Amino acid sequence: MSFIRTGFREIGLKIRRQRTRMALRHEKRLLQKSEINLGREGTAQAANFPELRNEIVALKKLEQEQKEVALRIARIEEGIKKIEEERQQNAREQAEAIGKLDAEKKPLLQRRNQTKSNVDVCERELGAVERRIRESEATDRDLLKQLSDLHAIDPAPADLEARSASISARLARLPEERAELVRARLGSAEAARLATEKMKAAEAELSAVEKNIARTRSEFEARDRKLNDNIRAQQEAARNARAQHQTVEERKNPAYLNIGRHLAAQGVAPPNAPNLLTEAHRRREAVDRHLRHKAELASLSSQIDKQELRKFYFSIFSVLVLLAITLLVIFQSPRGREWLPQETDTILSINADQFERADLARRWRKDQPKLWPALIGAAASTPGLNLSRDAARITRAITTNETGETREFVLVEARRAAPKVIHAIADDKSFQKRAISGLPVWERPPDFAVARVGPATLAVGVPTAVDELVLVRLGMKPDLKITGQLFDRFQALDRESAVRLISRDPPDLSRVFNPIFTPELLDAAQLLGLAINLQNPVKARVLIKVNSSKNAAEVARNLHDNPQQWLRLPDSELLLYARPPEILRQSSSNLELRFEVPENSARLLLERLSKTDAAPVVTAH
Repeated sequence: MSFIRTGFREIGLKIRRQRTRMALRHEKRLLQKSEINLGREGTAQAANFPELRNEIVALKKLEQEQKEVALRIARIEEGIKKIEEERQQNAREQAEAIGKLDAEKKPLLQRRNQTKSNVDVCERELGAVERRIRESEATDRDLLKQLSDLHAIDPAPADLEARSASISARLARLPEERAELVRARLGSAEAARLATEKMKAAEAELSAVEKNIARTRSEFEARDRKLNDNIRAQQEAARNARAQHQTVEERKNPAYLNIGRHLAAQGVAPPNAPNLLTEAHRRREAVDRHLRHKAELASLSSQIDKQELRKFYFSIFSVLVLLAITLLVIFQSPRGREWLPQETDTILSINADQFERADLARRWRKDQPKLWPALIGAAASTPGLNLSRDAARITRAITTNETGETREFVLVEARRAAPKVIHAIADDKSFQKRAISGLPVWERPPDFAVARVGPATLAVGVPTAVDELVLVRLGMKPDLKITGQLFDRFQALDRESAVRLISRDPPDLSRVFNPIFTPELLDAAQLLGLAINLQNPVKARVLIKVNSSKNAAEVARNLHDNPQQWLRLPDSELLLYARPPEILRQSSSNLELRFEVPENSARLLLERLSKTDAAPVVTAH
């Protein structure tokens, strides 16, 4: 296994080399910065070295270029200041012009308002005169009507003459009053016309002033926008010039770097900053130290046996590939896989936890000791395992061949891992150990065997059945795969059910167990599932996948209309339900029945599943 040590040693060296490279890059950056600073401060001392003449000439050219750029920046900034002053001057002129125009506008606005008020007064007076004229005309018509009515009275009143004279006198005065009102109306109309003309003239003058104000404001604003655009252009030019100045400054760094390196090599320090030479020497020593360390690591790595290193890499690659394959198999394996033979027709699953917690189940086990061993079958013979305490679930799978012969396969799932049971079996001298493709099987004559087919799962039963379960678990024989909505729903009932039963051949249930369902229900079902919760009250769920020749709606209607015929225990008067069942249609072919089970019916049901019922006929009380 020396290649493993070699591989890990090489990995360690690679990590150290990478860390050294990172530190070396950092120190080189610091060294370059310190040498540039030394060269920048030691330019005057560099004039004493002829070999640095080219760098000094290049620096002078770059400095001249920087001066030109700085001069251009100063000019641009001066132009920006002038434009700002022009903007301020423009703002002041705008304020003055607008103020002058507002001053001209104020009396015009007052005159317009005054003329408008005069027009309103004249119109009100004209309206009042016209109203009085209408009232006079109405009075005239009223007096004429009164006079006519007075003469029409028969017999004539005694004061006819006096009343007629009074009305006639009033009628005589009305034309003069009306003429006076007409003259007043003409005067009011003329006054209103004159006032309106004055108002229109005032509005025209005011409108001209407002247009002048708007034109003046737009002119000043246009000038301000133009100046603002000029400022933005100048600012952009200034930014570009500063960027060019910075670029020129960066172009000076190579010259400063060469000068700084030469000064550091010669040990010459600028008088105004002698610490820069010390800093450059310290950074140079750090870089040299990292370079030596890098060379040492490379030398150690070159001494490693390449053949062993290839073996190590190949091993790591193989492990990763196997791990990927294992994870792929794990994640693609279906959850809740039972690993039962493909020929399985009926599965009876017993939840030991539910049985242990249910009061009814404990009482029935006490009253009838044979019930529990008969219900769990060959699992009762598992050595070293207390099923009521250590088992979580017991699964019995039953197959029936063409000749009617039945075979049973039993899986016991422990609450924890099974090494304790395996050790107990291995220490038992009555068991003989053998292996099937590397998987150990313990056999005890004449007809009992145990094999571990999962971390906490044991296969128990007759040797041939256990051998077949081992082959199924190893993938050497096909396993049972039941999928679909009905089976998924059945699997979901595991936690809340003490007993679960599912059959792919419902009519065959009467041969596997003592009769628990009526022939009508068995004939109508293609797949039948039963889940019982033994809490008080006992609750059951029946899952039915209806035969293709049957109609799910028709079966549901029969179950609803005649439940006593479909949901009863055969050869008995006991019904499976205490109240009519709740019928749910899951799909076009799936039905789910929910109902409470009477206690005596539940007990008889378990007895028939375990084949311990005492009499073929039980009557209800």
